[in-house]
Amino acid sequence: MNSRNASAITCPIERSLAFLGDAWTMLILRDANSGVTRFDQFKKNLGIAPTILAKRLATLTNEGLLEKRLYSERPPRDEYVLTPAGRDFLPVLFMIAEWGKKHRGEGKLTRFLDAELGTEIKPTAIDAVTGAEIGTRAIRMLSPE
Repeated sequence: MNSRNASAITCPIERSLAFLGDAWTMLILRDANSGVTRFDQFKKNLGIAPTILAKRLATLTNEGLLEKRLYSERPPRDEYVLTPAGRDFLPVLFMIAEWGKKHRGEGKLTRFLDAELGTEIKPTAIDAVTGAEIGTRAIRMLSPE
């Protein structure tokens, strides 16, 4: 991404990707949505370098998707808890997963199940206004004036 000021970007996809468009960031949000909160847990689950993890956690905290909370005073240790904005990203992750199953689905894949029913989650993006599945109708992009 270029270094333009995010508020100057008019496309909400581009504006979001300015800080979310990194695989590590998406995987951190995936793990956070599954209950991971601590630096060492993220590092172990992802096999990510500590410097990269620290940068991504700082960005997600600064952008309001995670909240940093002290869980130990001696030694001082923080955990990273999802904010409402971070929880709102879960459907996006599921849509990416569904696309991946359809177009990159060779071999064994993790399944996502409803915890209460035990059924596999099948996400679909629906336009709340028309009720149509997104991708089944033509779209038009309108830039701000």
